Amino acid sequence: GDHAFDQKDLLSYVEREPRIIRPLNYAREAPGRGHAVVEDRRGRKVLVAQALGQVFMSRPYDDPFSALDTVLRAHPPGGMVCAAIVDIHAEATSEKMGIGHFCDGRTSLVVGTHTHVPTADAQILPRGTAYQSDAGMCGDYDSIIGMEKTEPLRRFVTGMTRDRFSPAEGEATLSGVLVATDDRTGLATAIEPVREGGRLMQTHP
Repeated sequence: GDHAFDQKDLLSYVEREPRIIRPLNYAREAPGRGHAVVEDRRGRKVLVAQALGQVFMSRPYDDPFSALDTVLRAHPPGGMVCAAIVDIHAEATSEKMGIGHFCDGRTSLVVGTHTHVPTADAQILPRGTAYQSDAGMCGDYDSIIGMEKTEPLRRFVTGMTRDRFSPAEGEATLSGVLVATDDRTGLATAIEPVREGGRLMQTHP
């Protein structure tokens, strides 16, 4: 997402590692690629692409709709690929939903990331694309979006910075979505949120 190149080592590593993609609509001069076609264990080809939203983001990225349109036209599900997955890394749920409906019938799944909190809107859109506004983070939910709580709370309460943020290190929850697709059309037949372990799975009497 927007943190793709926070670790400077990735600048060279992303060029050599085919399993890593960067956002499609990042700067054109950035290393790496914004989509990849990978094969699953049965040899089926799957398109994976990521785009950054523009609304409320820290810098003006290129248009995610046109960037995705170019890639999806070249990789229709049920044609060159058996399935297509789009990760829309964005702040605004309205923009994520816009991408979902823009891609409906053209991808197997559109799933949002960036806000770290899983949403309760998993669904199959009218033309067959599975959708969820945010899959949620994989990490410790006894935190403030994955960070140890003391410093974020201090900044909210006082408006002042004392220390750097540090990751919360309690029990992690794995969050995501499980999607079944039709091999013939590449469209979704089912979607189910995945939440395993950690605080999101705890219940109270």
